[in-house]
Amino acid sequence: MGSQLEKSMGLNGKVLGLFALITSLLLAGTHLATKDKIAESQRRSAQKALLEIIPEERHDNDILTDTLSIPQHYWSTLGLKKGGELHLARKDGAVFAIIVPAVAPDGYSGAINMIVGINLNGDVAGVRVLNHSETPGLGDKVELKKSPWVLSFDGKSLGAPPLVRWKVKKDKGDFDQFTGATITPRAVVAQVASTLHYFGEDKNRILKASRIKKPSNAETNSAEQVEENKQGDKP
Repeated sequence: MGSQLEKSMGLNGKVLGLFALITSLLLAGTHLATKDKIAESQRRSAQKALLEIIPEERHDNDILTDTLSIPQHYWSTLGLKKGGELHLARKDGAVFAIIVPAVAPDGYSGAINMIVGINLNGDVAGVRVLNHSETPGLGDKVELKKSPWVLSFDGKSLGAPPLVRWKVKKDKGDFDQFTGATITPRAVVAQVASTLHYFGEDKNRILKASRIKKPSNAETNSAEQVEENKQGDKP
């Protein structure tokens, strides 16, 4: 009796082990099958946000992959905890604008993540809020799909309006606040101003570093092919 019980338990254990293995393989297969789709979806989402600020007709490079790291001593100015990368917009190889990641840490309900496009003359090319936790119907008006408020930054610079007026109107500044919500727009205005200040300080480094253009995959493959042909010509 005991022997049969031990055999039965052993068989059940093997069946459970096999079931766990099959489940793991199915999960791994599903992950691999969806990994590329998720990555592509994330890429398209990021590219869409960038292209809202710098439309395709304005540049001839891939602004999603043409990037430059932000030095660590500027992270706090931009509200970044883990750093980030600038996206460069080029025309005929020359950079004419950049897109900067920034975070306003003092929104009403927490951090407000955004990107700020800046032309080389220091004007704002555009601002887009990527994610936040602000109150629906009030603070969420920082989103373009909820309100055109964020477009009020377009064309502005630290000199126009003067820096002292980079505030909401309640604080004697030039930017509108929302009815029933002042903290959210106040945080965004302050962070956009800080991002423009960062650009003024880092502009020369950006221009110098961006002159060394990263080779595209096509250029890299072409160079490798030329080298292979040279090797093939050797006796």
